[in-house]
Amino acid sequence: MRVCVSAAADSLDAPIDPRFGRCPYFIIVDLETMRFEAIPNVASRAMSGAGIQAAQIVASKGVKVVITGNVGPNAFQALSAAGIKIVTGAYGTVREAIEKYKRGELREIRSPTVGGHFGMGMGRGRGLRRWW
Repeated sequence: MRVCVSAAADSLDAPIDPRFGRCPYFIIVDLETMRFEAIPNVASRAMSGAGIQAAQIVASKGVKVVITGNVGPNAFQALSAAGIKIVTGAYGTVREAIEKYKRGELREIRSPTVGGHFGMGMGRGRGLRRWW
C-alpha cells in the first residue's frame, strides 16, 4: 500500500510539514518495502486552491492514505472523494510517522481539522506580542 506524508524535505528522515496543501514535498512510501518517492509539491506556490491541487497530485500517484499535521476542508473533501484516508496530528520525521502508522498508533479522521490550523491568521496583527 502506498502512503503519502507531507514533508519539509525530500527524505524519510525529513520532518513532517504540518501543512498538507503548502508543504514543500510529498514523500510517497510503499509500506511493505519502505521504498519511497519524493515529489515536489508544485501546488504549494498556488495563489489559491493549494489544498485541492495537492490532493489531485497525491491521488494521481495511487496513494491510499495521507499522513500530515493538518488538512483544510477543501483538501479533505478532495482527498475523501478520491477514496484516500486522512491521518492528521502527525509530527516528527516521515520515517517515525510511517512506523507509528504501521503500529496502529495513528488514526484516520472523519472531518477536517480546521481548528488547529497553521498559517496566516485572520486577525490584523503581525504576531508581535507586547508585554507592557
